[in-house]
Formats: sequence, C-alpha cells, structure tokens
Amino acid sequence: MATSTDIGHAGVRAEPSDQAVRSRIGRRAAAVTPSATLAIDAKAKALQAAGADVVGFGAGEPDFPTPEAIVEAAVAACRDPRNHRYTPTAGLPELRAAVAEKTARDGGYRVDPSQVLITNGGKQAVAHAFAALLDPGDEVLLPSPYWTTYPEAIRLAGGVPVVVPTDSSAGFQVSLDALEAAASERTKALLFVSPSNPTGAVYPREAVEAIGELAVRRGWWVVTDEIYEHLVYDGNVACSMPVVVPALAERCVVVNGVAKTYAMTGWRVGWLIGPQDVVDAATSIQSHETSNVANVSQRAALEAVRGDLSAVEAMRAAFDRRRRTIHRMLSQIPGVTCLLPGGAFYAFPSFENVLGREIRGRRPATTLELADLVLEEARVAFVPGEAFGAPGYGRFSYALGDEDLVRGIDRLGQLLAEAA
Repeated sequence: MATSTDIGHAGVRAEPSDQAVRSRIGRRAAAVTPSATLAIDAKAKALQAAGADVVGFGAGEPDFPTPEAIVEAAVAACRDPRNHRYTPTAGLPELRAAVAEKTARDGGYRVDPSQVLITNGGKQAVAHAFAALLDPGDEVLLPSPYWTTYPEAIRLAGGVPVVVPTDSSAGFQVSLDALEAAASERTKALLFVSPSNPTGAVYPREAVEAIGELAVRRGWWVVTDEIYEHLVYDGNVACSMPVVVPALAERCVVVNGVAKTYAMTGWRVGWLIGPQDVVDAATSIQSHETSNVANVSQRAALEAVRGDLSAVEAMRAAFDRRRRTIHRMLSQIPGVTCLLPGGAFYAFPSFENVLGREIRGRRPATTLELADLVLEEARVAFVPGEAFGAPGYGRFSYALGDEDLVRGIDRLGQLLAEAA
C-alpha cells in the first residue's frame, strides 16, 4: 500500500528526489578503509576469546604497563574537582608548557607553549594537521610503506595522497629523485616519519636535511610524525626535521604523543606543534569536534613528560633484545627476507618468495591471503603489507613477551617450511 510519502498532492505517485537516490553514506566517509592493524588485532582476540591459542603480532602498542608514577598522578587527578569540568580546548596550560619543554629537551626543537595543541592521541593530531592545511584536491606526497591512517586522514581532509614507493634495497627510505618525480603543481605537503611504522627505518641526519631542504625549495609543508623518537637502536638517532632545517619551521607541523614512549596507548594523549596560525586553526576544529582531551589523561601525560626517561630506557632495552631475536628467526625461514629494523618496534619481512607456493592445499597469491592462512593454520596474527601500501610484505610487532615472540615465529616457520 502506498504511503503518504509515495503519493503527491494530486494523487500521482511522486518520483524519488535526487537527494533520495543518493547514497546514505557520504562519499568521503564511505571511501575510508577501516584500520587493518586494529582489524587483525580484533580477529586474533576474537579467536583467543573462543579458546584458541593465538600469538598476535598485529597491534602496535607496548606490552608494558604504564609506569606507576603516571598511574598515581591519574588517581590523584580523579579526586581533584578541577578535573571534573571543561578545560581549555588546546590543553591544560601546564601540559602545553611541559610538552614545549620536553620537545626542546629531547629533540632540540624550541617552541612556545602557544604552538602546542593537545589532542586525543596521535591520530587526532595527524587528522587535524591535514584538516588545517589542505583544500580539496591538494596533493600530499606519501612515501610507502606508510602507516595505515595517513592516507585516510589525507582523504578525509579532501586531499589526495600521492604514494611514493620505496623498497628494501634502499632501506625503505625515499629518495629526492622519487619525491621530485611524484610532485606536481598541486603538491601541498609531504608526510615524513622516522623511525618508521611499519618498516623500522631510521633516516640518517644527512637524508633528513636533504629532504627538508627540498621541501623549503619547493614551498611544501612537511607533516612529520615523531611518535617513535625514543625507540632507536644501534646508535641511530631520530633527527627532528625542523631542527636540522630551521628554515622549514614556518611550514612544518610536528605530531607526537605519549602512547609509545610511555606505554600509554589507551590514555589517548597526543599533540600537534606548528606555526601559530596552523595551531589556531586546528584548535578551532577540535573545539567543535571533541573539546578538551580528558583531564585525567592530561594529568597523567603531564607526569610522563615531566619525568625522566628511565622507564623508557628499560622498555627500549627489551625491544632491542626482541628486535634481534625476531630478525634472526625470520631470516632463517626459507623464502623470507627481512631487514634489521633500526627503530620503533616492528619487523617488516618480505614473503614474495613464499607467495604462490602450496601450503596445506592453498596457494596464497597475496600477503592478504597468506595472513589469513597463517592465522587459521598456525594461529599467528600479522598485518599484511597491503595495509601499508606494500604488497608482498608483512608487519610483525615485537612489542610482546619474549616467549610468545619465539613461539609465534617458530609456528610461522614450521608452517612455511611446508611450502612446495
């Protein structure tokens, strides 16, 4: 039976309007791909909840508890009525000042507290940076392999990610020639990250300087993610690009946070540092989207960034040990090659010589298919390289216990040894 919405005033069935036939979901939102890292982690945890013994290499978070002093600061903050109310959108003034001090202390970059915006994790800092900088159609140079959130944040801001491939032969470091070749008159910005998620690559100072100087010459903005700054090994140093190339500072946005350094992924505190007009614009956006970051989390972050790095060093030493173990074990699996990562807590092996071979009646043609096979048959979870713009590879987080790491890679090796 026709309803009142089907029949016009003259008793004639009305044609659907243009609005009615449009997709229920906007094109920009519909184009966003869910986080593959979180999806893999969720699937592994679902299997674990059902009783399966799964070793998960998917999630990019430290397996250590947040240091006790930080937790106690949060407990005290819960009891303080000042934290039960709205606070400034840009963050607690004392936290903004402490982040500015920490940035000068740890990386040599000196900024005013007014240039700091406290965000709901590093992801919001990345999203706000692109929302503040990009107009529809602006292009952002995005070296691959890249963290899965980067291209989606660019697209949500109306921009166009322009992928610039790298490979293991170059240590997963992008060249000046490749950047120049990918650039166009619509290039607005470059996304730069060192140490890298997912590859663990750490750019040497001279490479950071050369890329920064290229950006200055071309008038590009640089959004640089420094979230893994303290997780470096073998004498590597995470160089902050606006420190190495001071002329870039007026066109550079730095994003960072407490998640990785202080084992605080669940507390959701990040920050954005940049020129005053960019910070003001991003703060306006945040004022309408979320208002201030939860005050208890901000108080915990204040304790973290004001404190020393002794707890961080203990975690870094454990990651270094696991890094060497996973690299050795992966490299011993026939058909698998892996660079020794110089930073962060990820190994990024190539499975290109495994794909297409028969394993338990299946011939995985992609690392997406291989990851599914490995999870089902070996109960080992890793993130396929397609999620990072690098088919043929896989990301293994070594932020898990030593025994679990060895057990998981043993299982993987036993399964892949069956490849025919």
